Amino acid sequence: MLEQAGHAAYAVGGCVRNALFGAPVADVDIATDARPDTVVALAVAAGLKPVPTGIDHGTVTVVAEGIGHEVTTFRADVETDGRRAVVRYSDDIAEDAARRDFTMNALYADARGEVLDPLNGLPDLEARRVRFIRDAGERIREDYLRILRFFRFHAWYGDPDAGVDEEALAGIATNLDGLAALSAERVGHEITRLLSAPDPAPSVAVMEQVGVLARVLPGATSRMLAPLVALEESAALPPDPMRRLAVLGYFDARSLRLSKARQRHLEAYQSLISAGTGYAEIAYRHGEAMARDVAALRSASLGQPMPDDLEAQVATGAGATLPIRPRDLMPAFEGPALGDALRERERRWIASGFTLTKADLLK
Repeated sequence: MLEQAGHAAYAVGGCVRNALFGAPVADVDIATDARPDTVVALAVAAGLKPVPTGIDHGTVTVVAEGIGHEVTTFRADVETDGRRAVVRYSDDIAEDAARRDFTMNALYADARGEVLDPLNGLPDLEARRVRFIRDAGERIREDYLRILRFFRFHAWYGDPDAGVDEEALAGIATNLDGLAALSAERVGHEITRLLSAPDPAPSVAVMEQVGVLARVLPGATSRMLAPLVALEESAALPPDPMRRLAVLGYFDARSLRLSKARQRHLEAYQSLISAGTGYAEIAYRHGEAMARDVAALRSASLGQPMPDDLEAQVATGAGATLPIRPRDLMPAFEGPALGDALRERERRWIASGFTLTKADLLK
């Protein structure tokens, strides 16, 4: 649509990066020299649906065959304050590339798959080297969230054996105070995505060394994250950001504006990690996944392998059903006394390894 009208148009950013990495591509963003009102007019003329999702910032979402594509006019920064930027439209793809964060994100591809690399980002992508565009400090001061994005990208795309870009670390170390300006929602979103990486341990360790971890997750430590990741791999546990947040020793999801469900999950971890509750009982009360998670968290904290009989314990607890119901204790017990009597018998049943029968419990 754009090219036929004489405009430049390129897939840009994450979709190009991931395609070159051989990683899944979720969304295809498009950059163009066409102005937003032109994009809207062309979309209508082509029978497509334009949605002005960010038209004040140059972005129109064009829906084609039920799929939305963010189409953004080339831009250049005029003014930044560490959280948002004032931009002007541009006809120069190099200006558009220069306002992006990392060299591996400043890659463009036309409709025929030809890659354009205005800032020489392909060598960095091929080396799995996460590097800021031009001066790291300047890029960070444009948006302090880029500090956390750097570590997320390093966790997902960086080469852990190659270390971390020194210029990036220098820019991060001198701009730590800017992290305080970020909203809790933005921080929580980035931390969750970082901890969802297959192995975020090397990146989080560097975050701790440079002082970022203490700023965004006070009291957290990366010491047990690598052991946890190793245990996850051995037990075929899928990456889970809340499990990993727990092993960092951070249990306050509210401060990151995470969901109530995730807060309850963290609170359960916190109460069960140091408790003496057996894995069969955890599986019975909280489910199989929670039992395995707690086993991994306890083992990581102690530097031990997962229990040999874990799966047997989990199966026992997950398949257990208390053989009595409240009505079985009535009318001998009523009101609060009924609840107390039921809980006491449930405790005895669990302590027996779930073996006591209904007759045993009613004696």
